[in-house]
Amino acid sequence: MARLRCVVERITYQSPETGYTVLKARVKDYAELVAVVGNLLDASVGSVLLVEGSWKVDSRYGRQFMAESWEETMPATVYGIEKYLGSGLIKGVGPKFARRIVRMFGTETIAVIEDDIDRLRQVEGIGEKRIRMIKESWQKQKEVKNIMLFLQSNGVSTAYAAKIYKEYGNEAIDRVRENPFRLADDIWGIGFKTADVIAEKLGFGKDSFVRLRSGIMYTLSALADEGHVYAERNQLVDKAVELLETDAPHIQMTLDNMLAAEELILEEEAIFLPVFNYAEKGTAGKLIQLSEGFCGAGRSSEAIQSGAVPEGGLPSGGNIFEAFGVDCRADIGALEKKLGIQYDEVQARAIQAAVCSKVMVLTGGPGTGKTTTVQGIIAAYGQMGLRILLAAPTGRAAKRMSEATGMPAKTIHRLLECKPPEGYQRNEENPLEGDVLIVDECSMIDIILMNSLLKALPRSMRLVLVGDIDQLPSVGAGNVLRDIIDSGRFPVIRLTRIFRQAQQSRIITNAHRINKGEFPDISNGRNTDFFFIGNDNPEEAVQEIVALVSKKLPKYYGVRPSEVQVLTPMQRGILGSTNLNQTLQAELNPDGEGLRRGGFVFRLYDKVMQIKNNYDKEVFNGDIGRVTAVDVQERTLQVMFDGRVIDYDVSELDELVHAYATTIHKAQGSEYPIVVMPMLMTHFVMLQRNLLYTGITRAKRVLVLIGSKKALAYAVRNVTVSKRNTRLKERLMAD
Repeated sequence: MARLRCVVERITYQSPETGYTVLKARVKDYAELVAVVGNLLDASVGSVLLVEGSWKVDSRYGRQFMAESWEETMPATVYGIEKYLGSGLIKGVGPKFARRIVRMFGTETIAVIEDDIDRLRQVEGIGEKRIRMIKESWQKQKEVKNIMLFLQSNGVSTAYAAKIYKEYGNEAIDRVRENPFRLADDIWGIGFKTADVIAEKLGFGKDSFVRLRSGIMYTLSALADEGHVYAERNQLVDKAVELLETDAPHIQMTLDNMLAAEELILEEEAIFLPVFNYAEKGTAGKLIQLSEGFCGAGRSSEAIQSGAVPEGGLPSGGNIFEAFGVDCRADIGALEKKLGIQYDEVQARAIQAAVCSKVMVLTGGPGTGKTTTVQGIIAAYGQMGLRILLAAPTGRAAKRMSEATGMPAKTIHRLLECKPPEGYQRNEENPLEGDVLIVDECSMIDIILMNSLLKALPRSMRLVLVGDIDQLPSVGAGNVLRDIIDSGRFPVIRLTRIFRQAQQSRIITNAHRINKGEFPDISNGRNTDFFFIGNDNPEEAVQEIVALVSKKLPKYYGVRPSEVQVLTPMQRGILGSTNLNQTLQAELNPDGEGLRRGGFVFRLYDKVMQIKNNYDKEVFNGDIGRVTAVDVQERTLQVMFDGRVIDYDVSELDELVHAYATTIHKAQGSEYPIVVMPMLMTHFVMLQRNLLYTGITRAKRVLVLIGSKKALAYAVRNVTVSKRNTRLKERLMAD
């Protein structure tokens, strides 16, 4: 085993999933930079590392040092100290001030900062404010270093040390020693498996209750991430046994204890985390209550404002209007004249259903007239004097809705006035004010968000749910829109006719062909908006994507590269979003200082996506923005989302990913002028009809598919959709 002491000069590659890192380091007595390879996830530029390992000659990359273990040490040389201070680890000290400080104090620099920091006043440009900043940051960095050393000594990546420190402060090590599994509950991004590694090192037994309990909770959460609202008992036990590598009786016993303590809820053989059980029951109960409730203001509802249900209850279908003999028919002719739109029979029926129902669903694919139908529904409600609210799950969907209707539309989170840490300000005690709520892109809404939304609706409010049922279901747990439709409890209007103008778009006609299980028209042509480039070689496909985004499409259509969005079925692999983002960033935005986090560097003008709901910042999973400022010394950056500038500290950068390419799942609810989408057999496990359909329908102006006919045909044929464990449909039908 050889030992190498080195200063990290630059990080060539780093995988946040595995920690695998390739870095270039300066080593004493070596003229050239040395390539060091291994699990070095938390090494940063300027760090001084003591690495143990062995030398290897790679046929492609030459001589490399393969790291087996490593530790970070304080730099001893003037060069190392300057690199360390200038790396951005210490707020208030960037490369410029690092050079000045080291020039003045030399090898005593660390001792000066540690023991006599006021001497920094002697350095040009450093005043009281900066000294305070450096002092606080240095102290915090020391605490974080202690946590890093503690985690590293227990065989765990230290990428989350700053977050652990932020959550627990100086008690971090004591808290983790007491119960390492709490990390999985308290720290976003740390899962059970990471906590389990720490627990094993700290001596927690394999069959200890705290471990088994945490493993069961993790298993249920993992199933929720796959869309399941509950787990069947056998399903949960089998998966927990696999995860925990223990015997089923231990799991059964722990599970029974958790059920007895009401940490979990049992319904027949279905086991719920309480939050999902409450959300599903709440959603079903409120939808039924709304459909049978009394109507809000407006001429059509004056006869029933007294609130008395007629003798004998409601007629079949629960139409409160029929029950009171109210004529709720809309004058379609007058609406057509006012809007300058001619409605077909199904669209007219949708408008009538909206006017005569308390809860209704409007669904249909692209080009079928959903938007013009919603305009008619809004106009009909307007004639009745009703106050209308519009909402959608994402900022982009809300913006599109607003542009289409000429009325303000909000995200659901903003409509509900989310205010951390208290939560939603609009709820049962403080309901929304209005007579009608129309919600678009409802296929994206999971059971938790739907329950929160419905809780804020007064019983008098009408609800119109709009969405494309053939798209991918929500990222979160549940299959809400489909369950509501399949329950048969509420009026559902499905638009299927493709209007003449939409028939000119091959994006739209091909989307409908795919939805019917037919192979799309890939004949290309000068005037088409749907192109297919045959290429089943992943490496070549990556280079073709880069050329299309950076040069070909911008030049041909006169757009900026930022208007071209790459959508891909997967996150991992050579054609996954992670690799495509790194490749596209290297082409589109390769230069300039940036902040590093988990192997990625965020630079000025980078296109980024938020991947976690952050209620404090009011940015949500899937929001896309652009980096507008980077401060290496302060270790902060700013991102603009739809005109709003949001600040990020370096420890919060794991909430962001680059967004030159994104997964199709993450693109739900968004539209882009031009979409480039790979579809190769390397995506085999993700090739499904609804995924292909969703990806294609994100393109507004041009779609370019790159891949093989075989992969495309397989996706069209594959209608296998993973069944989600939900009981919303049954709850709606039961009453």
